[in-house]
Amino acid sequence: MTSNKRPGRPERSLQELYRDDPERADALAWGRRGALKGTALTSMGAALGAAIPFSGRMPAGTLPELLARPAAAQGAGQPAAGPQVFRMEGKNELILLGDRPLVAETPEHRLDEPVTSFRNFFIRNNGQMPEPVAEPDAWELTIDGEVNTPLKLRLGDLRARFANVTMQLQMECGGNGRASYAPQTRGNQWGNGAISNAEWTGVRLRDLLNAAGLKPGAAYTGHFGADPHLSGATDRQAINRGMRIAKAMDEDTMLAFRMNGEPIPHIHGAPLRLITPGWPGSFSQKWLTRIWIRDKVHDGAGMGGTSYRVPVRPIVPGSNDNGASFAEIESMPVRAILSSHAHGARLPAGTRSLDLRGAAWAGDLTAKAVHASVDFGATWVEMQVSAPANRHAWQRWQGRVTLPSDGYFEVWYRATDSEGRMQPHAAANWNPQGYSANPISRVAILVG
Repeated sequence: MTSNKRPGRPERSLQELYRDDPERADALAWGRRGALKGTALTSMGAALGAAIPFSGRMPAGTLPELLARPAAAQGAGQPAAGPQVFRMEGKNELILLGDRPLVAETPEHRLDEPVTSFRNFFIRNNGQMPEPVAEPDAWELTIDGEVNTPLKLRLGDLRARFANVTMQLQMECGGNGRASYAPQTRGNQWGNGAISNAEWTGVRLRDLLNAAGLKPGAAYTGHFGADPHLSGATDRQAINRGMRIAKAMDEDTMLAFRMNGEPIPHIHGAPLRLITPGWPGSFSQKWLTRIWIRDKVHDGAGMGGTSYRVPVRPIVPGSNDNGASFAEIESMPVRAILSSHAHGARLPAGTRSLDLRGAAWAGDLTAKAVHASVDFGATWVEMQVSAPANRHAWQRWQGRVTLPSDGYFEVWYRATDSEGRMQPHAAANWNPQGYSANPISRVAILVG
């Protein structure tokens, strides 16, 4: 289907019209009664290369996900209509979102492992990377401020002096899901792949704080790393965030020096980094050098205003707001990913069932349910959700759905947290920097 043609101007495809003029696209495709017109349905099928068996259940105004979000090329000689690829030695191909600073997302189907390996771990930098250190055990960490006994420890001493613990812990960028906001917000346009669940070894931050002795006024932390500012300025931090003392004293908040049984790779914060599971990844400072205990809310780079903060009351999408009435993002919202099938996967003719699997998590909470649909959300099938390996680890899920025929299908999937909150149909609580978007996700599947 195309828009009305003007003299001297080429017609636009349906997907181009949705991109450029979504209101007109809806009017042309769906009409007044909210049902696909024959020409629009034919055009969608032609663009997809397959019929749409559940087209009658497609919500009005819905553009098939394969048109809205092209898949990566699946064969030699095919055009790379999908996302830009990032390649690095030792890693699988990631989705490049930015190179200054380096930011790369993991495709959901690469997260099909209970413990996220180095090769599939997403990358989020805020500044330049510091030079690798020759003697990791000589790395120094300072803990000062509102403490009775300031500490200055070398990594080797820290490892020997405090109890070592190993846990699977989720880490998620605060902007995960940002690409789903409309209108588009500032920042890297993450899909769902700014998440990992590695196995970390380190010491509990609370053990160090207890050793330093918190003063009665201790209220907040401030985190400092060795990564230079993008500008190269030595008097500016690339990022310098902090958290409430209650989270710093949580038994799962860790100073980590090993990842999956090996020294942390340099790109992921070696030789020492914070892991603050369940909260935005910006709390998990890489290349950690100092923790400053404060008697008030920390005010470093990445604090205040609209930085990692969301509206307490909804604001008009697309409006300007200085964030004065916003609140800090702490526990991240519930989300599920599908790892068994890549977006745009092509399956053999005659495939009549899909064995689905993936992961779900909910910040400081747990995921109590995951449901999947293949008929545009008209009906849902409950999946089996496993318990987490430990608190703050993600949870694996699996289940089966059936298909009536060959054609174009979408797997929709949603999680519900332990307090009954379910992923919404559309990204909610729009904010200028696009944090905490967790709408129901969609993956396109072509059968036959």
